[in-house]
Amino acid sequence: MRKINWKDNARCAVSLTFDVDGETLWISKDPANEKRTGVLSQGAYGPKVGVPLILDLLARYDIHATFFVPGWIIERYPAVIERIVQGGHEIGHHGYLHEWPDSDDPGAEKEILLKGLAAIKNITNEPPMGYRSPAWELTPNTLDLLKSEGFLYSSNLMDDFVPYRHPQGIIELPVQWMIDDAPYFLFQTRVPSRPIFPAEFALTAWQEEFHGIYHYAGFFNLTMHPQFIGRPGRLLMLEKMIHHILSYPDVWIAPLKDVAAYWKERNGDRS
Repeated sequence: MRKINWKDNARCAVSLTFDVDGETLWISKDPANEKRTGVLSQGAYGPKVGVPLILDLLARYDIHATFFVPGWIIERYPAVIERIVQGGHEIGHHGYLHEWPDSDDPGAEKEILLKGLAAIKNITNEPPMGYRSPAWELTPNTLDLLKSEGFLYSSNLMDDFVPYRHPQGIIELPVQWMIDDAPYFLFQTRVPSRPIFPAEFALTAWQEEFHGIYHYAGFFNLTMHPQFIGRPGRLLMLEKMIHHILSYPDVWIAPLKDVAAYWKERNGDRS
């Protein structure tokens, strides 16, 4: 077992993260969706209803989380994003219109990164520290771009369950589809789609993985989307998950920026 020293001698670290994709999830999948009010209403539920309910839940447990927000959503829902900031939560970069980065067009990738940066700086008055790519996909150019713009961390890859350092100095905070709400709850009508699973299915899978990560002293990086997890029944499930995490001793719950900063401080230039 790897020896990992978490803050305050915690056994494992936990971050609750929310990708506030809103309508951009649907527009980026099919630009024609911009004219489909019913389709877009699925995304709009996230910033309009899901985020406020999530913020109330987090406040009850004094938990600070990380919210990855596309620039388009920041411009469309500034009051909601301001409330996230006022609650002491972190805003991370998540593209502009939830665009998948194109390895064959590095100019466009940089343009999108800068456009999203400008939207975040306009509402927080400071640059974001973290980047989560739409669909968790990186190109051979991404990490160099992040370094040039002063990012501290990336949260996109699935090749570990503890943080590590890229050669560019960027800290990677690993993710996994198993502990993402989309595989359980994302449903589409115009393309073949998976069924919608009961919230208890996700809860069981998340609890199992948390128990394993706790056993191996790792990092539990839970990814959620307000338009999915923000439904009433699923919010009650998330509260059960929070109770489950808090029932374990010596767990450090923190935004991603704090996990990345601690990892960098403790490990310096080591991977």
